[in-house]
Amino acid sequence: MRLLFIHSDHLEYEARDPVGDLAEPIEGDRAHSFDECLVVFMTVEAEDEDHGQGLVQRVADEVTDVMTKVNAPRVVLYPWAHLSSDLAPAHVSVPLLKEIELELLSRDVITDRAAFGWYKSFTLNCKGHPLAELARHITFEEKGEMGVSKAVYDEEKVRPTWHILTPEGELFEAEGFNYSGHEDLEAFVAYETKKDRTSKGEPAHIELMQRHELVDYEPGSDSGNLRWYPKGKLIKILLEHLIRDLCHRAGAMEMETPQMYDYEHPSLKKYMERFPARQYIVLSDKKRYFLRFAACFGQFLTATGMNISYRNLPLRLFEITRQSFRREKSGEVMALRRLRSFTMPDLHTFCADVPQAKDEFYNQFELSREWMRSLGVPYETAYRSQTEFFHEHRDWYERMVRTLGRPVLLELFDERYAYFITKFEFNVVDTQDKAAAISTVQIDVENGELYGIEYTAADGTRHNPIILHTSVSGATERCLYAILEHQARRMARGEKGEYPLWLAPTQVRFVSVSEQFVEPCLEMAAALDGVARADVDDRDEKVGKKIRGAEMEWVPITIVYGEKEAASGGLLPVRFRSGETRKMTIQELRLLLEEELENYPFEPTPLPVRVSLRPGFRS
Repeated sequence: MRLLFIHSDHLEYEARDPVGDLAEPIEGDRAHSFDECLVVFMTVEAEDEDHGQGLVQRVADEVTDVMTKVNAPRVVLYPWAHLSSDLAPAHVSVPLLKEIELELLSRDVITDRAAFGWYKSFTLNCKGHPLAELARHITFEEKGEMGVSKAVYDEEKVRPTWHILTPEGELFEAEGFNYSGHEDLEAFVAYETKKDRTSKGEPAHIELMQRHELVDYEPGSDSGNLRWYPKGKLIKILLEHLIRDLCHRAGAMEMETPQMYDYEHPSLKKYMERFPARQYIVLSDKKRYFLRFAACFGQFLTATGMNISYRNLPLRLFEITRQSFRREKSGEVMALRRLRSFTMPDLHTFCADVPQAKDEFYNQFELSREWMRSLGVPYETAYRSQTEFFHEHRDWYERMVRTLGRPVLLELFDERYAYFITKFEFNVVDTQDKAAAISTVQIDVENGELYGIEYTAADGTRHNPIILHTSVSGATERCLYAILEHQARRMARGEKGEYPLWLAPTQVRFVSVSEQFVEPCLEMAAALDGVARADVDDRDEKVGKKIRGAEMEWVPITIVYGEKEAASGGLLPVRFRSGETRKMTIQELRLLLEEELENYPFEPTPLPVRVSLRPGFRS
């Protein structure tokens, strides 16, 4: 961003004509005048788009610094496109200018802002002293942006070493490893070591999520914020139900905490510097708040006020955060893979010491394996560790890799750039050979002390716990991404796409041969209530077209019902997506589904049971 400061005796301006559709709406007078003020001509440049709150802070710092030096009583922010030839688009410039105005107001600076996107006339009297005319160019080549945590920059500066750890306990350099038979691991290693997070072309899951009417872009919101249609919302609810069940079974206590937190809270401010993430900022009553990107803040502040005994450890707190927010870079935001608004099931476990933390880590590693099995997607594993910790506990890592039964990526770093000393991730590789983490567990050795969380030991002394940060599922949105991308890869090999049975929006479809068989189909669908989501294709279409419709929707079980089936004595031709057909009664089908879905949550169909009554959600 480029700034031109003029310390002025008097400023008058009038907004004359709008610049096409770029003009910001003006309520009230278009003409304004000010006596002594610091006028700040401002040009937002293209490179400013990805600096967000950091840019806001830097500009506000510069403005208040100059204002103090010249002793100006007020500031007037004046958008001006003539300080640079590399301009940011209006949808970037206007929000940044508004945030700068709000930031200055929050600092008790009397601030006015001229509207963006207007041809304006102005008269300006410069005071003419040595500091009356100053120019600034705000860049990020040397100084980190303040709205982005220090950990983001420390992470980028870290020079890790990359290795492959095998089930036999052998350690290889990642670059020289023989990946024969481990092509996904090879793609994952390339993705991690090259650190290229931008998307080239459209990932396969986007076409699938839209064609299946699951999820879509929301043009009325910020990028990375999606709309969920009924079938997609159903899948999201089911994912949340299962992760809740798994965490409850693991002994976690569920709670709910706020979505926004005070930027200046002492513990939170320090923590933000150690968490590698970019934040959304909101202003309320002249105070700045950030939107949470996890449940850490609320759970840690809760734990600070708790009475915890060693007998309570390990102590587990759990929340499904709706919503969590990260202001990812624009070039990295991509549909379900990388979002700015998402649902994050978040589990924190407070442990007495490293041995207890390692035991819990292993248990949650196993819980995460169970989760990945429920999604039905292949995955690659990464362990990340401070070098010294890995060598001290190498046998523990080797035990987990033996359990997996395949080689894993190991990232070692000499210096910690964040609060964790080690972590693991289960990552999926998509159709573009890009990877995304699903499950993760991290061992945090800082925040117990930072937040003042304590437990009482057996001898009465007080200690800070070690904390495990765990998301068994990762963001629920990313789980759907993993499923769709895996199915796209299968379809590219000539296989049929399919949902995991428990997640299929329609699990059983009855296809009526003609109108006279609609009512019996509805009765059979009702006989599966509470066990499976069944619907009836009652449209006035040919049977072949109805069957193709079920195929296109990835319906796992299809039953065509007509005169022949009505005369069969209750035996139905149950056709499975695998191509197999079995003769079964409706009661036998119900028992089969009860057995298959026994350990999974159930929700009723989110749409009318009769297919003919369903609206289309995409024109």
